[in-house]
Amino acid sequence: MKAGVDIIFRGTDFSQALNEKITKKLQKLNRYTDKILNSRVVIETPHKNKLKGNYYRASIELGLSGETVVAVKDDDSIHIAVRDAFNIVERKIKKLATKDRRGRYVAPLELVEST
Repeated sequence: MKAGVDIIFRGTDFSQALNEKITKKLQKLNRYTDKILNSRVVIETPHKNKLKGNYYRASIELGLSGETVVAVKDDDSIHIAVRDAFNIVERKIKKLATKDRRGRYVAPLELVEST
């Protein structure tokens, strides 16, 4: 399903390379489920801290049919924050994809057929 994509840079400069990387990672998530209706990625610098220095926050919110998947990650590097947030979202989507209609987790078909 075609998903609406919102990528927002708040308190940081727009980066075309990071924007393309986020778009590719969002497209990659479609191989786990086709139920993604909309997605919102916010890249921000929350505030400056004297002791910790600058850090970045990447927050991802995916609207699936019947579910909402959210991940927030803070790090010193904007690229690491984005990478880790997408890893969290990917794990959550994989977990949701293995649920049956009654809410129980089932093994993926590849594992069932090979045993």
